[in-house]
Amino acid sequence: MNLSLTGKTALVCGASQGLGAATAKELALNGANVIVLARNEEKLKTVLQSLDASQQQQHTCLVADSGQPYQLQHTVKQYLAGGNTIHILVNNSGGPPSGPLIDTAAEELEKSFRSLLITAHLLAQAIVPGMKAAGFGRIVNVTSVSAKQPTAGLGISNTVRAAVANWAKTLANELGPCGITVNNVLPGFTKTARLDYLFGRQAQANDTSVDEVLRKTLSTVPAGRLGEPEEFAAAVAFLCSPAAAFINGINLPVDGGRLGSL
Repeated sequence: MNLSLTGKTALVCGASQGLGAATAKELALNGANVIVLARNEEKLKTVLQSLDASQQQQHTCLVADSGQPYQLQHTVKQYLAGGNTIHILVNNSGGPPSGPLIDTAAEELEKSFRSLLITAHLLAQAIVPGMKAAGFGRIVNVTSVSAKQPTAGLGISNTVRAAVANWAKTLANELGPCGITVNNVLPGFTKTARLDYLFGRQAQANDTSVDEVLRKTLSTVPAGRLGEPEEFAAAVAFLCSPAAAFINGINLPVDGGRLGSL
């Protein structure tokens, strides 16, 4: 099985921590040159230092905010203007605030739509021409199981993630003939700061402990445990590899079997 990404360059968004950082490390292990992108330069530099590197690999970081789509696109275009090609795009950013959808301000929906969908779209527009010229491209969107099965209390995520999924499926159809695949990877309950935040909010709202929230959560996961960021990253790396060239336009849950649909 050919999993090697030697000679390929990957841009990983939201790479300063959590799933993004784990994905950057996995892609580097598979031989890719990795560009880590986020708004926190100090954290990015820490992740950059942790990436596996051979003599042939060159890793770098770009500082930009997914909440500012056009500025982020400009930053990436400047990198490309130096004669560089990005073969792999991993769209990832922090999750939106939790809460009931009916109580959500329209401005919050617009904000998340910009950071999750508009940013991904502008990045694709900037990067895809280079992928086409290279005859190889991978776009992987880190979404959520809420794209397939809405999660109680995550109204914004349920709404916007579904939009991203349909955007990705449309692109997969358009770009498939060019040797470019577009897929979504849907994390379930994984050990990240985001999950700590959600569990804390749940415990507070229900006047209970985080341990109790965790216990109830694990009872819904057939695997009986939380996922590790590295396990999620391995799924992303596979979809980015040459071995996954005929996998296109899918939603891949990495959730220990929790999702209630096929």
